[in-house]
Amino acid sequence: MTWTLWAPWRMAYIGGTRTEGCLFCEKAREDADRTTLILHRGPSTYVVMNLFPYANGHLMIVPYRHCAGLDQLSPEESLEIMQAARHCVRVLQRAFRAEGFNVGFNLGKAAGAGIAEHVHLHVVPRWVGDTNFMPVLADTKVMPEYLEAGYEKLYPFFQEQGT
Repeated sequence: MTWTLWAPWRMAYIGGTRTEGCLFCEKAREDADRTTLILHRGPSTYVVMNLFPYANGHLMIVPYRHCAGLDQLSPEESLEIMQAARHCVRVLQRAFRAEGFNVGFNLGKAAGAGIAEHVHLHVVPRWVGDTNFMPVLADTKVMPEYLEAGYEKLYPFFQEQGT
């Protein structure tokens, strides 16, 4: 049996033009949070959806200040990143009923960082049984929901106070 899986949205990543400068710095400067998929802005960091996610609801916590390593973060930035990670976990549990999480930094190209020059923390929601045959057989991930639909689910939770 032959299967054909269409994922035309990936072409933007595969064949898209690469811009000069830092994507994370540019996103932070824009005043278009819904378009850039920014869900929350804190004093020194922001939370954004990953354009090319590992799973639905894959979030990243990014400091506004351009720096490449953990040792370059201020104590305030480090604290805010961890507080934002806790908040992201709570939001993803409520909005997507996530059962587990992968949370981590990819520091440097050798570690798999797509944007190695600007440190950021990944928060990836997980569910029992969510790993299927597609990544193993075809190096392909199946995303059951558009990013914009995920944004609409998550946004109200990030607007609540004290969550």
